[in-house]
Amino acid sequence: MSELPSYALGHAHLDSADVARALPLAPRNAVLALLHGYRATISHLYGDVCRYYPSCSAYAVGAVQQHGALKGAALAAARLGRCHPWAKGGVDDVPPHEHFRFDLTRHGFVVPRRKD
Repeated sequence: MSELPSYALGHAHLDSADVARALPLAPRNAVLALLHGYRATISHLYGDVCRYYPSCSAYAVGAVQQHGALKGAALAAARLGRCHPWAKGGVDDVPPHEHFRFDLTRHGFVVPRRKD
């Protein structure tokens, strides 16, 4: 399994005072939990076969982090459509969200930005 790119990991953590502000991020983090589970189990069966960097599953993590559950899933599906044996491959990073206003934990989950 390939590692997540550095932009998909952070150093933030969720404080108990921020739990209410984090509720709108629950769908995004639920999808991220599923993707982390996939990357920890099923992805190992395939090995490192992706022609792109980051791998398709790492791209999906970055897309959901940046754009949310729905748009991130659509971006990941489009990436899977580009990934085929005849693809040239190469670096294909997730387009950053223009107004991304959250922080990332060391495991890649999305948390509200601290106000201090």
